[in-house]
Amino acid sequence: MTSSTTDPEPEPGPAHPLTPATGTGTDPAWLGRGQLLLIAGFVLASLNLRPALAGVSPLLSEIMDDVSLSPAAGGAITTVMVVCLGLLAPVAPVLATRLGLDRTLLIGLLILAAGVVLRGVGGLVALYAGSAVAGTAIAIMNVVMPGVVKQHFPHRVGLFTGVYVSGLVTGAATASAIMVPIEEGYGWRAAAGSVAVLALAAAALWAPQALRRHRRDRDGGGHRPYAMLLRRRVTWYVMAFMGFQSLTFYIMLAWLPTIFRDAGLPADQAGYLLALTNLAQIAATLTVPVHAGGARSQVPHIVVAALLTVAGYLGVLFAPITLPWLWMIVLGVGQGASIALALLIIALRAPDPASVTALSAVAQSSGYLLAALGPFLIGLLHQLSGGWTLPLVTGLLVCGVQLGFGVLAGRPVPAEA
Repeated sequence: MTSSTTDPEPEPGPAHPLTPATGTGTDPAWLGRGQLLLIAGFVLASLNLRPALAGVSPLLSEIMDDVSLSPAAGGAITTVMVVCLGLLAPVAPVLATRLGLDRTLLIGLLILAAGVVLRGVGGLVALYAGSAVAGTAIAIMNVVMPGVVKQHFPHRVGLFTGVYVSGLVTGAATASAIMVPIEEGYGWRAAAGSVAVLALAAAALWAPQALRRHRRDRDGGGHRPYAMLLRRRVTWYVMAFMGFQSLTFYIMLAWLPTIFRDAGLPADQAGYLLALTNLAQIAATLTVPVHAGGARSQVPHIVVAALLTVAGYLGVLFAPITLPWLWMIVLGVGQGASIALALLIIALRAPDPASVTALSAVAQSSGYLLAALGPFLIGLLHQLSGGWTLPLVTGLLVCGVQLGFGVLAGRPVPAEA
């Protein structure tokens, strides 16, 4: 039995697989024995959700020079990872059914460590193969994390969604900040492989939780209503919102340091600016899910988040070296709120861990396949146009589509939706 048994057993959820589930509640014993270790492992695992991705862009120029890659091929490193986030997301529910959510998360951490090591040990084949393995690991962890929240913290979905999304962006920010200093001292291969240390540390801390005897019905197993999910319009809205907000995020994650460097900023400052936008996301990810999780509609939060993201894009487009720190803060708050809202909506639209895992797999699989187009497309547009105006204008158009689907996904769900 998992350590979450100090929580009272949640009431059976409604039959409708997309009925909003509660994000708050009163369970005074929730911090009983074993919960602190559970939370520590959960937080450390969340820190591993993005460094393998965010650590590529500050090193991209060095990687491209060393392996002789074009801009489009350089952007394809991130694209490979994001494609795996989409194509291999359905692996997570299969593993969760057989092994449970906790053990599936542990497996994801170990695969991640193997992938980032492989990425830095060889030539072109190892670079892309390791990226694919790391992307597979992140796909597994992405899908199971909302289910882990629902399983262990059923009365505090908003709070712990905020906790793990904050860990996600903190890991991305840290990786963005430290990659260039590590690369300058030890080379890009050592810098890229350093992510394995964090993954192994998280695996060691999470292992006691994962290796406990568990009950399948409380650990993410059971029937997953995929057919019913896909018959609901709101599922498609959630999928599209997840995809387009991820697309706008990965465009900047992959190319922002290069944009700043082409504008005349030094490499280390460009990396620090990417770290700043990731750090700025923390303010949004810590607060927005808690507030939005208690609201009947998440539409107002989605609109504000999209407008802030647009403002950040405009600042980078028209004044990249004028107050770049301001654009990064605005962009970070907007993107942090957007990803937090997308993941919160997944957790709120399903009544139990199995249904949350199903919706998470469906939304993230299709969403990240769409997002995978971003880094490659932007690199190709830059290569064809010779500048960053066309790529950034394209990103702005995507922000508008994100807003439209976000409004549809964030509305209260009628029974027939």
